[in-house]
This record gives sequence, C-alpha cells and structure tokens, in this order.
Amino acid sequence: MNTIKTTLLLGLLTGLLVVMGQYVGGSQGAIVFFVIAMAINFASYWWSDTIVLKMYRAQPLERNQAPEIYRMVEDLTQRAGMPMPKLYILPQSTPNAFATGRNPSHAAVAVTQGIIHLLSEEELKGVLAHELSHIKHHDSLISTVAATIAGAITLIASMLRYSLMFFGSGRNRNDNVLGMLVLSILAPVAAVIIQLAVSRSREFAADKGGAELAGSPVGLARALEKLERSVRHNPLQSGSYVTSHLFIVNPFRSSSLARLFSTHPSTEDRVKRLYALR
Repeated sequence: MNTIKTTLLLGLLTGLLVVMGQYVGGSQGAIVFFVIAMAINFASYWWSDTIVLKMYRAQPLERNQAPEIYRMVEDLTQRAGMPMPKLYILPQSTPNAFATGRNPSHAAVAVTQGIIHLLSEEELKGVLAHELSHIKHHDSLISTVAATIAGAITLIASMLRYSLMFFGSGRNRNDNVLGMLVLSILAPVAAVIIQLAVSRSREFAADKGGAELAGSPVGLARALEKLERSVRHNPLQSGSYVTSHLFIVNPFRSSSLARLFSTHPSTEDRVKRLYALR
C-alpha cells in the first residue's frame, strides 16, 4: 500500500510541475518542468533520507556515545527480525525522534540530544520501538518521500511568487500571470494535501507495534506525555514544517488550524489507546 501511495505522490508532483511549467513557458516550460519533476522524483526515492538528515544536521551516533541506545536497538531489531538501522543524533535540545529510509535494509533512526536527557530507559525504549515499527511497515518511505516532495513544491511556489513580483507587472503582463498567481498560492496547499496522504492511522499502528515490540505500552505512553509537554514549551526552532509528520510528536508550535490538518493524532488519544493495551 505504501508503495502505491509513493507512486501516486510522485505522479502528483510530476503533474503539478508540468502544469506550472505550461503556465510559465508554454509547451517548452512544461518540458523543462517535467525534467525537473523527474529529477526530484529520482532524488526523493533514493536520497530523501539523506536530504532530511542533512536538513537537521544529523550526525552518526557512535556506540561509545550512547551504548545503552545501541543495546536497546539491537535487542529490539532482533525481536522484530529486521536489520540494524543506522543511528543518528540531532543537535537540538527539544526532545524528539524520527525514522527514515526507503526500506528496512536502508533505514535510519534519529534522536535529538533533548530526548536522551529527558526520557528514562523504559520510555526511550518505547520511542525506539515505535520508530522501528515505522521502518518494519515501510512507513518511513512514504513519510520521507512526502516530506521531500512537499518541500520541493513549497520552494517552487516561492520561486513563482518572486517571479511574479519582479516580472509580472507593466506591459510584459499577459494572461498567464493570473494562472501563475493561482498556482503559486495553491502549491503550498498541495503540499499540505500531500502530507495528509500520510494517514494518522499509521501513528496508532506504530504505537501498537512499538508497544508489542517493547513488551509493554507503558514506557511509550509515558514518553508521549513527556514529549508533548516538553515540545509545547521548547518547540523546534529550525527546520521545515513539511517534515513535521516524520517526528514521533509534532516538533513545532502549532495553531488550532495547523492542528486540524496535522498528520499526528492527538497525544491524548494515542496515550489512551496505549493504556488500553495493558
């Protein structure tokens, strides 16, 4: 199912960029934007994990830096019957974690410095089990590709707005300007729609899978409660909102409208479901 979703997302990106190209430069513009779309599609599938890790200045986590994390992940992956992922640390004080990679054989788990300091061993184990569950069910592929595509659409929309600002007035204005303006406004909306393709149900499924893998839902439930409270007071200060769905909890401060379109279910609902598994 996630492979089908990924294909649809890449197809949507291609179609959107070709339409943009048509408005910008006619048939020649459509061809140019089609080539750009193919390049983004290729990069999104093969290198989206690297792109996201670099975005957050992730560094490889060495065994001597956090031997307890290596021990927990090795134990969990053996239980799950999956390969050991690469481990990374993000230089952020806000507590959070995410998984990325196109399949279990090419996967990574990243944790922030803040989460290591905040959580107990049982709670951190629950978080790591949650992320490994995402990898096992191939959620990390669709999540990372969606983040890369949404970021590309948002960037191209900004470029269109700037082109209108500098070249869309005077005698050079033509009928296509209105279409370009509409597209430059709608493109960020399309990015949100793409993010919503990442179903909220995947978080519930990863919570359940993580609880089973860790051997108890209590650690993950307590971790989610701590993370929610901490992120509220110490949100992520850098990064892109289009990557928020990658993290175990939304790392950014969000308005009521943003929460309405959030890819994360409410933490309260997630915790209730976890405690119900006991």
